[in-house]
Amino acid sequence: MAGRGKAIGSAAAKKATSRSSKAGLQFAVGRIARFLKAGKYAERVGAGAPVYLAAVLEYLAAEVLELAGNAARDNKKTRIVPRHIQLAVRNDEELSRLLGAVTIANGGVMPNIHNLLLPKKAGGSAKAAAGDED
Repeated sequence: MAGRGKAIGSAAAKKATSRSSKAGLQFAVGRIARFLKAGKYAERVGAGAPVYLAAVLEYLAAEVLELAGNAARDNKKTRIVPRHIQLAVRNDEELSRLLGAVTIANGGVMPNIHNLLLPKKAGGSAKAAAGDED
């Protein structure tokens, strides 16, 4: 093992780069890899699995944060609070389906008034109601 000490050429001077930066991600690929291994989801974890999962999680986080930021701006606020996340998720059809069974703490409820509780329009609706009874 003579050649183990110093690597030949510039390999020794090479600085370590994280898997997240190699993949161009903000989410920690190494941490997700550690969680996948510790969670015993499978005996072995491939090299691409944590990168893919980190990319998916980052995309979902970015999507929720963008919509929540828009909700905060609509309410003339500069800080995103749980209410804004709730409004963002419940107004988006796909996110609402994904997080359908999820309760967001301090999120409140969606503003909604049932149609039967709304006041009747004068004039036109009386004729329509009379016509329905026949």
